[in-house]
Amino acid sequence: MNNKDYQRNLILNENLWKVMWKMSLPAIIAMILYGMNTVFDAIFVGRFVGETALAGVSLAYPLSQIVLGIGSLFGVGAGSALSIAIGAKDKKTQERILGNVNYLSIISTVVYMIIGWFFAESFIKMMGGKGEAILPAVEYFRITIIGTIFWIHGLALNMVVRAEGKMKSAAVMMGSGLLINIIANYFLIVVFGFGVKGAAWGTNLGMFIYSLMGILYFSGKKATFEANPLKIYRDKKIINSIFSMGIPSFIMSVMSVLQGVVVFNALSKYGTLFDIAFYGVAFRIYTFLLTPIFGLMRALQPVTGINFGAGNNLRVIKSYKVFTVAGICFMIPFWIILMLIPSSVLNIMMPGQIFDPYNIMNFRILMLVIPILPIIFICMTFFPSINKGKPVAIIGIARQIVFYIPVMYFFPKFMGIRGIYFGSFLIDVIIVIWALLISLKEFKVLKNKNLKIQNEY
Repeated sequence: MNNKDYQRNLILNENLWKVMWKMSLPAIIAMILYGMNTVFDAIFVGRFVGETALAGVSLAYPLSQIVLGIGSLFGVGAGSALSIAIGAKDKKTQERILGNVNYLSIISTVVYMIIGWFFAESFIKMMGGKGEAILPAVEYFRITIIGTIFWIHGLALNMVVRAEGKMKSAAVMMGSGLLINIIANYFLIVVFGFGVKGAAWGTNLGMFIYSLMGILYFSGKKATFEANPLKIYRDKKIINSIFSMGIPSFIMSVMSVLQGVVVFNALSKYGTLFDIAFYGVAFRIYTFLLTPIFGLMRALQPVTGINFGAGNNLRVIKSYKVFTVAGICFMIPFWIILMLIPSSVLNIMMPGQIFDPYNIMNFRILMLVIPILPIIFICMTFFPSINKGKPVAIIGIARQIVFYIPVMYFFPKFMGIRGIYFGSFLIDVIIVIWALLISLKEFKVLKNKNLKIQNEY
């Protein structure tokens, strides 16, 4: 059996727990490596530059999620389209996927760079930036804008690799980018003293390697489908599919920026520079703790997409359940450690700082919902993988517009800084319940389709 047939057969026929473990482990490693990019930025800036610079980077960090959202839009969309095409044995779509990703990456890069560069300071102020934190925030953000093409293209290509089920290859690409980022951060920040500029250039360099590794992978004919990474195509049908299945991921990223706007404005209004830096660190830890779940999401996508393309609806449902249970079990041990020794974790990015019980409790409130969050993220992967992005797109928009804006306006007014953390916890609980309900409803639809197919035969 050749490599192409082996990967497809594994996903379609092997025990799902075995498939989950085999595909998720390298995907989890890959996402942890990817998440460490932002963690190391905060560590180097917090330890070697200072609290003001860390507050500035914290303000700019949510804005950088826009470009990652664009990369996710193309990567998740193209990956979902590819997985379904592999399951359905649609060779034409497989061959032209990368060319359309290249086209979309180039167009979006030009638009993003123009808007981002000229409105950088306005965006930072929109995030609640003021005083001494504005300058480092603008510097960091503008330099990351220069590397836009590598952020978008590298992430998109990596997601296409994962969509094949080639998680180990994707992990190697991410690991290479992280290694270069860490080395660059050390020299640029510690040795040469470039401050936040060094952190931004280090991240750009890591993303360049990330993108280059993807190009070399496809150029070396290692893919399980015919692919030329240097071609540019503009196929309306494929682009529509990419947007249809990738838009929920983009909405989540954009909405996270909106979340950052309302949260940091509340912090600026009711707190101090320390509160901004503290929340920035707490949120990075929160996000980093979720990176294993992001790995499970990336592994679930080809499993769900290929089985859906092949018409295996019951296996699609079972894969959702297996990956969700695995995610919850995986998160609990790390979550317990984090809840027991929060100061030790926080001191990694804010060395020498003594945290009072009030801040520690805020941190614990933010982390309280972590064990059940896999339900949200598995749901967010599941629906686009079966070409139904609308339900999770609605959740993504509602989470910020319907919940975050009013909650972050009223809760801090009556509860102070504590209201920001408690409000975030409450919102996530509501979204978990919502995600669970729409998933159970979709299971019934898939089961009915399966019964209909059986009756026809």
